[in-house]
Amino acid sequence: MTQSPLVYFVDDEEELRNAGRQTLELADIAIETFDSAASVLRRVSKQSPAVIVTDIRMAEIDGIELMKQAHAIDPDLPVILVTGHGDVDLAVRSMQDGAYDFIEKPYSPARLVDTIRRAQDKRALTLEVRALRNDTSGDPVAHLVLGRSDAAVNLRRQLRANSQTESDVLIQGDTGTGKRIAAQAIHSASRRSNRPFLEINCAALPEAMVESELFGHEVGAFPGAMRERYGRFEHARGGTVLLDEIDSLTLPLQAKLLHAIQSRRITRLGSNDPIEIDVRFIATTKRNLEKDVDAGHFRADLFYLLSVSAIQIPDLQSRREDIPLLFSHFATKVSKRYNQEPSPIPPELLARLALKTWPGNVRELENAAERFALGLDLLDDPSAADLKDENTLAEQVAAFEKSVIATAITSNGGSLKATYEALGLSRKTLYEKMQKHGLSRQIRDGDSD
Repeated sequence: MTQSPLVYFVDDEEELRNAGRQTLELADIAIETFDSAASVLRRVSKQSPAVIVTDIRMAEIDGIELMKQAHAIDPDLPVILVTGHGDVDLAVRSMQDGAYDFIEKPYSPARLVDTIRRAQDKRALTLEVRALRNDTSGDPVAHLVLGRSDAAVNLRRQLRANSQTESDVLIQGDTGTGKRIAAQAIHSASRRSNRPFLEINCAALPEAMVESELFGHEVGAFPGAMRERYGRFEHARGGTVLLDEIDSLTLPLQAKLLHAIQSRRITRLGSNDPIEIDVRFIATTKRNLEKDVDAGHFRADLFYLLSVSAIQIPDLQSRREDIPLLFSHFATKVSKRYNQEPSPIPPELLARLALKTWPGNVRELENAAERFALGLDLLDDPSAADLKDENTLAEQVAAFEKSVIATAITSNGGSLKATYEALGLSRKTLYEKMQKHGLSRQIRDGDSD
């Protein structure tokens, strides 16, 4: 849990400190004032929810040096510089050195409040992502499968349960729901985690070479086989084999695969000697294999062998309250990849995104977050009009209310006090609405409100 946002206001002139306090308290922003850089630096930490607003011109340690020393403690701490007209060039240069923004005197109270709120949003997001990483660092399932919705929590439970067994697994789900990520989570949490995780895209295997690719071959097994080759199943010895899009295999190849999975033995092309393999198989498909079995397109025995443990990945439509957290996580990850400062995400944008239909599921959402992080056009019309036509007005209103509350919880780092204050609700009303929509303030599984 993160604390409520705070402002450290630094100025060596008492009159200006008092003016700053009055402005921010009228805007319901918590503030602590300091008369020197040295006094505020004692309060700075990587866990602090505060942002710093500091005058540039101060005795002993000026605002620029304060910023440098604060960033030595936490490079992600937002620092807003207050400058006179003669220091504007200096303030502009300081933006390149990591200042969040600068405000030129004389400034309006609205300008100060708006800049601080944007900085606080950035700080809250930074702390939430850090908390998420810390909470999931020892739990690969929680690290790979994000979300606080009932659907996400239930999925993590299934993945953890399967990671503690050696049974083969069939993972089903629509395109973009994260089937490969789910398979990776099972492997990473299993006793095989220090062994290979080998992904095989069944749809991309050259049909004429499938047996050689999977099982290997001996010298002279076919024209051009000048030396023996280990198959992919042998390379994964001791680990996990992911058979992605298993439904794309032909019926004859399904029969060969069935034998390998049942017996845990393979025979290289050109050889009569079976080789035992110690691997676990996880298969994924976006199709309904049970219907394919009925239609004669998929072997029933292979289906039943794999579906002893079957997992259905929920689509994004069924876990809308996870969209703000997922979008924020993906956007931050992209910014880090390109060494860019993460852009503040307007809460109203997150709320609108939570109402949009996402036929491409999590993959589509991740692509949208990447476009946002890179400053590209995000969505043509990310509005409630994108909801399915069959949704009634009451359902749309309920979905909007749920997404707004979920977004506010995310933006405020899980702090319920900050959330009900930001939404203009009483504590009791927020609790009732959270209970109505099945929302929780927690990021970790198993925590209570």
